[in-house]
Amino acid sequence: MFRSTILLSLLVFSSPSQATADIKVTKGIAYSQDGANRNQTSLDVYAPETGKDLPVMIWIHGGAWRIGDKSRLEEKPKVFNDKGFVFVSINYRLDPMVDYKGQGTDVAKAIRYVHDHAPEFHGAPDQIFLMGHSAGAHLAALVATNERYLEAEKLKLSAIKGVILLDGAAYDIPHQIELAALPKMKEMYRSVFTNNLEKQKDASPINHVSKDKGIPPFLILYVASRRDGKIQSEALGARLKDAGIGAQVSPAENKTHATINREFGLAEDIPTKQAFEFLAGKIRSAKAPR
Repeated sequence: MFRSTILLSLLVFSSPSQATADIKVTKGIAYSQDGANRNQTSLDVYAPETGKDLPVMIWIHGGAWRIGDKSRLEEKPKVFNDKGFVFVSINYRLDPMVDYKGQGTDVAKAIRYVHDHAPEFHGAPDQIFLMGHSAGAHLAALVATNERYLEAEKLKLSAIKGVILLDGAAYDIPHQIELAALPKMKEMYRSVFTNNLEKQKDASPINHVSKDKGIPPFLILYVASRRDGKIQSEALGARLKDAGIGAQVSPAENKTHATINREFGLAEDIPTKQAFEFLAGKIRSAKAPR
């Protein structure tokens, strides 16, 4: 297992006046033995050297369910560490090795690992959050609304305390296939989710939203100029609200599908500010590192 330690300042989320701490980066932790490529079922942890019961953010990368890697993070680890979070970036098996069910299973297994091992990197097992971009936003929403994935790992949906989605457009897949303007986009969704309407519906987070399941609150951010992202995001937000679940939906102005992800964590980035405003109301005070 590759281990490296870097020095970053840690600003505890609950108290900006607290002392700083070093950040330890541990890469390539196996959370599952499924699949031939062990890198695809591994995670990286960016954690303070000291502290206790810190909130944990789990990041799910995008890449059309077929590409991408947990290492492409830009400013995310630093900004979350600076705000007093443990940051965990996960890989998952890619299509066509597995379908959306296998990917949801991988995400749930990663959550189970983080839940069980959080104290080892100063995190709180009961303060776990999810965040994803694009295909990662779809998987975050799916695992946070369809209880079967976490139940297979003997966890409840309430094990997740909040979900942040960055410009997903696959919350209602049959509708997204209708919305897609380009034939190659329609084919991409059909290739990943098949032509089977029942499978498309099962893969759609919007179809798993209902009351009294313990679904966590959502912050749904989308690129303002992207028509399908707007329609999908607003529909998911409305369905969550109808079920009595907290949901904030907000357009990101002057962003693209790439920059809403790449610029997250920059000092003046508005989606970043919205994310931490959302999280501020969801976490309990973390214990300061000493």
